[in-house]
Amino acid sequence: MGRLFGTDGVRGLANSELTCKLAFELGQAGAYVLTLAKHKPRILIGRDTRISGDMLEAALTAGICSVGAEAVIVGVIPTPAVAYLTRHYGADAGVVISASHNSMEYNGIKFFDRQGYKLPDELEERIESIILDGTEKMPAPVGVEVGRRVRVQNAVKDYVKFLRSTINTDLKGLRIVLDCANGAAYEAAPMVFESLGAEVITIYNTPDGTNINDYCGSTHPEKLQSHVLETGADVGLAFDGDADRLIAVDEHGNIVDGDQVMLICGLDLMSKGKLKDNTIVGTVMSNLGLDIALKNAGCRLEKTKVGDRYVLERMLEKGYNLGGEQSGHIIFLDHNTTGDGILTALQLLSVLKQSGKQLSELAGGMRKYPQVLVNARVSEQKKNNYLNDEVIQEEIRRIEALFSEEGRVLIRTSGTEPVVRVMIEGADQRVIENEAVKLAKLIEQRLG
Repeated sequence: MGRLFGTDGVRGLANSELTCKLAFELGQAGAYVLTLAKHKPRILIGRDTRISGDMLEAALTAGICSVGAEAVIVGVIPTPAVAYLTRHYGADAGVVISASHNSMEYNGIKFFDRQGYKLPDELEERIESIILDGTEKMPAPVGVEVGRRVRVQNAVKDYVKFLRSTINTDLKGLRIVLDCANGAAYEAAPMVFESLGAEVITIYNTPDGTNINDYCGSTHPEKLQSHVLETGADVGLAFDGDADRLIAVDEHGNIVDGDQVMLICGLDLMSKGKLKDNTIVGTVMSNLGLDIALKNAGCRLEKTKVGDRYVLERMLEKGYNLGGEQSGHIIFLDHNTTGDGILTALQLLSVLKQSGKQLSELAGGMRKYPQVLVNARVSEQKKNNYLNDEVIQEEIRRIEALFSEEGRVLIRTSGTEPVVRVMIEGADQRVIENEAVKLAKLIEQRLG
C-alpha cells in the first residue's frame, strides 16, 4: 500500500485525516497526471451522501480547476456510475468521493482513468510523489485558461438507462425489497427496478448526510431479512454506501452472498456459452463450497489475493469476464469496469425471472462451508516467519489431512498491525473453531 493510497483510494476521517487541503492537492495532482497534454481536460466528480461530501467536492473541484481542467459534477451517484459515465460522456478521468461501507465520519477519494478503470500502482505513486515530495511543479493557468465547474443534470437517468440495457427481460411479477443503505443508490436503485415492472419496497433510502451505512445496507442485512419475510417478497437486495457491492436475501430470509451470486450468474453465462474459458475469478477467501460446485459443473475458479482490484487485474490479464468477492463486489466485465451492486442485482434477477425458480433453489446449488477467523498477535518482525516454521507448517498439514477435501487452512498476515490471521474452513463448525484457536495459539507461541 502507498503512502496516501490504500487498496481502494485515499481514505480517512473527514476533515482530520482527509482534509480539504489534501482533497485540493489530490484534485491538482490527479488532474495533472491523468490528463497530461490535454488542452481542456474534463474530469467527472461523483459522491455518496455523506455530510462531508459537499466540503470535499468543493476542495477537489478547486484543485482540478486550478490546473486548467474542467470539473464535471454529477452529484450523488453510485461509484460504478462514475466509472460508466466517464466513458459515456467522453471525460478524461473520473473521481468518486466516498468511503464505501465505512461509517459516516469517514470519506475517501478514488480515481478512475478515461476507460473507467481504477488507477495502477505507478500512477497512484506518481500522484503521491507530487503531493508529498513536490517532484513535479503544477501548472498555474490564468485568465481564460483557468478551469470551470459544470453541472450535469441527467446523470442518474443516463446511468439507469445503461443498467436497463444490460438485461433482456422485464421484472414484472417480482416483489423486491431494496435496502439502499441511505447511500448513493437511494435514487438510482428504485428507479431502475420500478421501470422494469417490479413491485418495489424500499427501505433506508432517506439519506440525511449522517445515516449512511447506519446499521443498514450490505454490511447489516438483518432488517432486510425481516422485511422480506414480513412482506412476502421474492428477494431482498442490499447495497453498501457507494453501491458497488450487493448482498441478496432469498424468499425465506436467508443471506445469498457474493460467492452464491457468482455461482448462479456464472453457470447461467456458461449455459449460454458466454462465460470466458468457463472460468470465474474469486479470491483466497472464496468459500470452499464455490470451488466444489463450480468443479462439479465443469467450471473453474481462479483465486487472487483479497481485494477487488486484484480480481480485476486477473480478469484483464486472462480475458475473463466474471469475478468478484464473497462481500458482494462482483465485476461483470462485459458491462462495466468495476464492481456494481445494482448491475449485479439485475443480472441475478434476470436469471431468477428466466429460470422460473426461487432464489433459494438457485442458491442451493452451492453448499456454504462454515469459516472461522482467529487473529494471532505476534512480533511485527516475525509475522511472516510462519511460512518457514516447520512446527507451524506441520500443524497446518495435520489439520488439512483431518479434513481431507472437506476443509482448508488459510494463513494471512495483516498489512497494518502485528497480526497473523488464521482462517479455517470445514464441514463442522465446532471442529474448525477448536482447530483455529489451537493453531492461533501455536503461532503466538512460536512468533510472539
